[in-house]
Amino acid sequence: MKNKRPSLAVEIAGIKLKNPVMPASGTFGYGEEYAPFIDLERLGAIVTKGLSLAPKAGNPTPRIAETISGMLNAIGLQNVGVDAFIQHKLPFLREINTPVIVNFFGNTLDEYGEVARRLSDIPEVAGVELNISCPNVKQGGIVFGTDPKAASEVVGLVRKHLKKPLIVKLTPNVTDISVTARAAEEAGADAICCINTLTGMAVDVKTRRPRLANKTGGLSGPAIRPVAVRMVHQVVQAVKVPVIGVGGIMRPMDALEFLIVGAKAVQVGTANFVDPAVMMTIIDGIEAFCVEEGITDIHQLIGSLQL
Repeated sequence: MKNKRPSLAVEIAGIKLKNPVMPASGTFGYGEEYAPFIDLERLGAIVTKGLSLAPKAGNPTPRIAETISGMLNAIGLQNVGVDAFIQHKLPFLREINTPVIVNFFGNTLDEYGEVARRLSDIPEVAGVELNISCPNVKQGGIVFGTDPKAASEVVGLVRKHLKKPLIVKLTPNVTDISVTARAAEEAGADAICCINTLTGMAVDVKTRRPRLANKTGGLSGPAIRPVAVRMVHQVVQAVKVPVIGVGGIMRPMDALEFLIVGAKAVQVGTANFVDPAVMMTIIDGIEAFCVEEGITDIHQLIGSLQL
């Protein structure tokens, strides 16, 4: 007899997802870029490219370099700005039957608060993801993410301006990520997303110059997955709010690792550049694994790590 299809539905801070798979911000544009390649309504959620108060041109080129086991980037959070997003990008997303999570950031505390305020009353936005973790901008971003006190301050400020579920994305470029996670939770985060990229550098040996104009960038891809799995495991132990795992997921079994250590959902980043349809493969693979293992509900798998 054919096994019944398992339930893959999860809930993150009140946002109901059909399955635990969503894109990582910065790798998926504003959704419409991938519409020719995948069924956006099969995703658990759509996470948009990070928004700032004003449009941002990003860093000088070159700003992407391939490494043997991942990608180094220093895009510098290029984006259209929050108002252009609401006016020109949201109408497309409004037609998709999938929750929309908007990633955003600020250069100053005031900017974080103002972007949160402008997103707070937009009905098409199911939740927001607060970026305090990007290593590729000279202001804001990682400055807030590496100092638990500063992280608490910015999360608390955004919480005051925001009526929607608040996911806080953390940087791995700290000594103990669980300290930052607890600070974010205590300041009002409804969920934690980890990890962002690890700071790295690549050098062209012929020219003896950095391969990125920014000199350093964020390393993503398979190389960082064991680090990400370890940090997600640590954060799951440290906080009571749901955790979203991200970092080097290329295949279904990579996503399963994060779920087993306790992540309630996962984000896929660099793999989208290799195969635009990879998230469909990952959703199918998680379901197939559940059928094979006799799992009827994905929650039987989440946090099932044996120690």
